[in-house]
Amino acid sequence: MNWSIFEGLLSGVNKYSTAFGRIWLSLVFIFRVLVYLVTAERVWSDDHKDFDCNTLQPGCSNVCFDEFFPVSHVRLWALQLILVTCPSLLVVMHVAYREVQEKRHREAHGENSGRLYLNPGKKRGGLWWTYVCSLVFKASVDIAFLYVFHSLYPKYILPPVVKCHADPCPNIVDCFISKPSEKNIFTLFMVATAAICILLNLVELIYLVSKRCHECLAARKARAMYTGHHPHGTTSSCKQDDLLSGDLIFLGSDSHPPLLPDHPRDHVKKTIL
Repeated sequence: MNWSIFEGLLSGVNKYSTAFGRIWLSLVFIFRVLVYLVTAERVWSDDHKDFDCNTLQPGCSNVCFDEFFPVSHVRLWALQLILVTCPSLLVVMHVAYREVQEKRHREAHGENSGRLYLNPGKKRGGLWWTYVCSLVFKASVDIAFLYVFHSLYPKYILPPVVKCHADPCPNIVDCFISKPSEKNIFTLFMVATAAICILLNLVELIYLVSKRCHECLAARKARAMYTGHHPHGTTSSCKQDDLLSGDLIFLGSDSHPPLLPDHPRDHVKKTIL
């Protein structure tokens, strides 16, 4: 396995994440992906071969195994990890799209022209919505898979012995699961790490929403104060708020906004004066 791919992915996503997002990403790659690749696959590699039933009836063991293990733990975890990590890649792709748009704009209008984005990686406008939706999606995926695991395996525990009476078994037979204690330990570990990831996603979501609300309230308060002192300067005040925020504030879409000068703060001083 090429670990440099994971290293590059980790550094790329970390660049545009908050502190909570960096902790979440480290937890996913170290305590979920690596544990899954190094240990979990080996623990569940012989689950079908060592599933023994006290009967010689042909096909009885296979039917009982399918009844109690409709989906393998390993395959469910693989699907869960894929769905959980994909939204982070969408954030990186969105930033890359912004950078391409900025590059094309400079090639078309020259280096001295205004810029589309002061900082393409800053979570403003459509990128903010992409990041927030990724958090909601990741938390929803983990919650859904925890529910699926609990539905298939109550309390996330595998009993050492299960009783089966499905056809073509002649009667109720006892079937024995291989290494149930070891499997239970890893199952509870993966469940605990998923729960921590859900908590981190919710905390980060609350942090981003509260920060945006605080910024909006501060901007509205500053605009109201400026309008009170300069009744005819509402337009200049709006421009000043957008420029001082350090990036474009267009929450609805990524359509091309009005171009900003290369030195917005100097422009603000001239506008105010």
